[in-house]
Amino acid sequence: MKSNFFNQLILPAALLSATIIGAGIFSLPFVFQKAGLIAGLFYLLIFSAVFVFIHLRYADIISKTAENHRFAGYAETYLGKSGKWLAILMTIVGMFFALTVYLILSKSFIDILFPSLADTYKILAFWFFGSLAVFLGIKRLTISEFCITFGIGAIILIIFVFGSNNLDQTISSVPFFNLLYIFLPYGAVLFALSGRAAIPTVLGYFRKNNLPSTSIKSSIVLGTLFPAFIYAVFVLAILNLSGNIVSQDSVSGLIGRLPFWTLEILGILGIISLWSSYIVIGRDIKKSLGYDLNLPKLLIALIVVFAPIILYFSGFQNFLKLVGLTGGIFMGLEGIFIVLIRQKAVQKKTLLDYVLLAIFIGGIVWTIIY
Repeated sequence: MKSNFFNQLILPAALLSATIIGAGIFSLPFVFQKAGLIAGLFYLLIFSAVFVFIHLRYADIISKTAENHRFAGYAETYLGKSGKWLAILMTIVGMFFALTVYLILSKSFIDILFPSLADTYKILAFWFFGSLAVFLGIKRLTISEFCITFGIGAIILIIFVFGSNNLDQTISSVPFFNLLYIFLPYGAVLFALSGRAAIPTVLGYFRKNNLPSTSIKSSIVLGTLFPAFIYAVFVLAILNLSGNIVSQDSVSGLIGRLPFWTLEILGILGIISLWSSYIVIGRDIKKSLGYDLNLPKLLIALIVVFAPIILYFSGFQNFLKLVGLTGGIFMGLEGIFIVLIRQKAVQKKTLLDYVLLAIFIGGIVWTIIY
């Protein structure tokens, strides 16, 4: 019984949670402090529920479609050629912005290890080795995923251990609501909670192991909600460690507040996990440009390598704004596509569909105006 419980619920949920928990976590403490702790936790609660429905809808799309596709393939099947090209453009551009987010965040972790190194050199070093690894051709994707999960998990554990004391005082010192920044967490929370890319892996896990499909929904629900719990714990710990001054990336504000050896470990773990994430996303872009757009290999290499660094030096250097932009617009568009594709796949429209569409459309409009 315990084995079935682990194999049919815990393990597939962990696959989804491991994909969801990533760089977005580092944006949450700052936006929660600005918007107010209760407001931030409210966003986390609401959008956890939203992404439960979105992930379940994407699972429905996959199960209702005879052929296996990438996201763009499902868009083409149910929304036509225009849907396909919009989906490709949306996902590729969104992933390039995500790579730029990792470039920006890498500087914060490299600061811990090499504070005297110029910021430009920090960014260029991370970009060079990340780009090089994307094209090594060595099949070590599972190792990359392990590094991401282990690195982020260890960082969360360390911060929780050092930041778990006197949480009651920290909670009482942070404002509950701040109307001036009440919409600030929107894009950051979307960026942090999206796990659509892992849903095919979860379904594939059940198929390969001949497990009953009755547990799929439960594993998706648990796998979506668990990261939200981890995020809440992480936010409280960072707020406690950073005092009244929380840095936008959560990391910079810890310098001088943690033992030197702990900061060194955080720096190393952070760089490894970000570098591994950069490789995984870079390879996904490479596949999309090759399979979906049929571009020449040399052109693919040039685009994947230089697009993120060009975006960075073009002015996309604010971590929080870029996370908000990527989450608010590209994750919002992804949510809209999933709702529309699922409506076509099951030939059914529900009130919840329109609520989800209203949330995403409203968020996109606000993000653009903001």
